[in-house]
Amino acid sequence: MSTNSSSSPGPIELSITQKLSAALNPTSLSVTNDSWQHRHHAAMREQNGGSGETHFSVNIVSNEFKGKTSMQRHRLVYSLLSAELGSGLHALSLQTKTEDETKVQENS
Repeated sequence: MSTNSSSSPGPIELSITQKLSAALNPTSLSVTNDSWQHRHHAAMREQNGGSGETHFSVNIVSNEFKGKTSMQRHRLVYSLLSAELGSGLHALSLQTKTEDETKVQENS
């Protein structure tokens, strides 16, 4: 399991990683802070011109997603991160897969 970021993770990134790890028991988890790419957005200007934690990409592989549609998977992630979304997290780019789906993709 890995967490990727351009610098050491901030409190929101750590919280995302901890909550998703605890609830979804992923075999793979990558959390990337993309906030710097959105520094011109109003939400970013409010948080020190690009040094905040408002935009993240999350790639997660978990068998907890089995039998769930993409929409259900995303809703699950958003519900787990509701506190973060209510306190500054603005956007998530989500890739949610099961282990079987990653194997099929590797064999294609």
